[in-house]
Amino acid sequence: MEDIKFPDIKTGQGPVLMLNLVRFKDKKVYFDEYIPAFGQVVKQLGIEGVNVKFVSEVVANIIANENDQWDEVVLVEYPSAEAFMTIAQSEIYQTIANPLRIAGTAELKLIMTRQIDF
Repeated sequence: MEDIKFPDIKTGQGPVLMLNLVRFKDKKVYFDEYIPAFGQVVKQLGIEGVNVKFVSEVVANIIANENDQWDEVVLVEYPSAEAFMTIAQSEIYQTIANPLRIAGTAELKLIMTRQIDF
């Protein structure tokens, strides 16, 4: 992805949850084309354990910057930070899925998290 940054991510510590904040350019392209293409990439790379945990429509921004206008919030679990990086940096993702992501989204924020047990 042209805008993905791979900072000093703590790898090797189990699953990560990717918080996706999505503003659509074309919702139909995103769901009907990008999502299946992403699934195809994950399958071809042989990565197991990628699961959509949560999808929700944004109904209001309560505490947010004026410019933070999102259509949906999606939470995706990856088996590891390395799995996410493998997918995002792969040639197959760049060729098959990323053009559809770009066509379907006006803006996208990805925030990698790790669950805290308390």
